[in-house]
Parts: sequence; structure tokens; C-alpha cells
Amino acid sequence: MLTIGTLGKKTGTKVQTIRYYEQIGLMPEPGRTEGGQRRYGHTELDRLAFIRHSRQLGFSLEAIRELLDLSDDPDRPCHEADSIARRQLKQIEQRMARLEALRTELERMVHECSGGNTSDCRVLEVLRDHSECLTDHEEIGA
Repeated sequence: MLTIGTLGKKTGTKVQTIRYYEQIGLMPEPGRTEGGQRRYGHTELDRLAFIRHSRQLGFSLEAIRELLDLSDDPDRPCHEADSIARRQLKQIEQRMARLEALRTELERMVHECSGGNTSDCRVLEVLRDHSECLTDHEEIGA
């Protein structure tokens, strides 16, 4: 059996985060010693590692909850997990498109800056007036 600190170290998860996952129902309430200390087994270690890796891949807590529900019921069709992963992929692609547009705009701003006084600074001009931007980066990936 593992303490919460050991569980955290093995998964790279902060103790406060583990407690939070318990509060919101992603992690089950742990067993406790007579002194009230939490104790975790291999099942909880695997579950927390699953949650941690899912978070690293950018899945929302709600998506992780859906994936855990699927994982807890091995007879359900895999296409449901695939659908959740595809949804996450689409969100990442949208963010990447937005970031690429932002990068392009920032590169252009920096390139057009003459290095003179701030009264003639192209960066400041573009930041003051969104119509100076080449892309509508507010809408991309939203």
C-alpha cells in the first residue's frame, strides 16, 4: 500500500491535485489506516497515471471522466474512446492554427519595426489598432 506522498512521487502528481481528483470523483476515496492516513494500491496508481497522462495530452477533466468510464467498462465499444480522442485532436489542431496565425502576425510586427522612437514603433501601432493585422487571429481556432 502507498501513502499519498508516494503515490504523488510515482506519478509526478502533487498531493493537492490527488486530493482534488478525489473530491471531484476522478479518483475513488482511498482506504485509510486506523490513524486516518490515506492508502492506495496498484489500481489507484494505474488510474492516477492514466489521469496524469491524459492531462499531459491536454484532455479536459470531463473528457478524462468519459475515458475513465469507458475504461471501467471493458465491454463497451472502443469507438467511443476514439471519438473522444478525435475531439481532442480537433481542438489541438484549432489551437495550433491560432498559434501559427499569432506567430505570423508577431513576426511581421517585429520585422516591420524600424527600431526608432516609440512614437514610430510599428509594434505599438499594430497593438493599438487591430485593423493593422493581416489575419483575424481572434477567430482562428476559436
